[in-house]
Amino acid sequence: MNINAPEDRKFAYGNKKRNKRQRGAEDQPQTEQAAEYEPELKIEDDSYAKFLQAENTGPEVEIVAIRFKSVGKIYFFDPGGETYFPGEKVLVETSRGLELGYVATANKNISLAKVVPPLKPILKRASPEDAERAERNKKAAKETIKTANERIKFHNLDNMQMKIIEAEYTFDNSKLTYYFTAEGRVDFRELVKDLASVFRTRIEMRQIGIRDQTKILGGLSVCGRPFCCNSFLQDLAQVTIKMAKEQNMPINSAKMSGVCGKLMCCLKYEHEAYEYLSRDTPKINEIVETSGGETGTVIDSNILTGICKVKINQKTSPEAENAIKPFPKSSLKVIGFVKNEQKHLYDEPANEEEPGEKEET
Repeated sequence: MNINAPEDRKFAYGNKKRNKRQRGAEDQPQTEQAAEYEPELKIEDDSYAKFLQAENTGPEVEIVAIRFKSVGKIYFFDPGGETYFPGEKVLVETSRGLELGYVATANKNISLAKVVPPLKPILKRASPEDAERAERNKKAAKETIKTANERIKFHNLDNMQMKIIEAEYTFDNSKLTYYFTAEGRVDFRELVKDLASVFRTRIEMRQIGIRDQTKILGGLSVCGRPFCCNSFLQDLAQVTIKMAKEQNMPINSAKMSGVCGKLMCCLKYEHEAYEYLSRDTPKINEIVETSGGETGTVIDSNILTGICKVKINQKTSPEAENAIKPFPKSSLKVIGFVKNEQKHLYDEPANEEEPGEKEET
């Protein structure tokens, strides 16, 4: 995983000269129990667990996984010979500057192919003073949002529905990053210069979409639980209408959409299971043969229970004309399909060409 931030629209302005930071750090007493820490870490999604559990091939490297938010992406760093425990607070150097993060996964050897070089080192364990400074930075960044929105109105950018959603200071206050939403592209160069003169630091603007806005703000979903994106999802995976169709959900945008207006992320959770189970489940309009020798057409199928409703053919069972019976999928054999009200059987011989009808080339 790369420590570089996602490619978003951004513009930085301000003094790029930074004071040299002391790389060496005094050794902190090593903690043997992670219970002494109170990290704001939440449950992981399956993708990260599968990534770590995947079999390593080739040379290996020791890493420590670091997270900078309670929910979000996880990045790899070099422990530098030290042993870290989940929940410990550490200081690391990222592409954005010096930041304080939490240990998400303790020391672990993984394949070198899974790491995007360069693997940056962990500078030191964060002291209580460092943790207090990080909290002050959070409060200070939050207080700047009101001023930033006022300057947006001053520069008439509110016509584009531009609005600041979140602000973040780097640990050393060398940069202030704003996350905003807008209807389209916004020329915020004059705004950045204005904010840089007000807060006397480097300013960075990142435009985000409606899904990222929902992830930042949080809330309760239609199921009554907190948003998945705000609770445990690391990445916002692509969700398609095909996933809803394969799960036999009614094609109703009001029922399939979340608060953000996009398709609900939970549609993807069971997609793999539905794909696996649907491989050997007869589909609607397929012609099947039952274990009792009857044939019919599938009019409904439940992928999870494996029960299919079959409309029995009169020729194979005259006494059960147009009868609809449920059958487990294990007792059914697909022998054809119905298309344009015409039956096509898989075991029918190919039509032989009649003499005189073959075209010569």
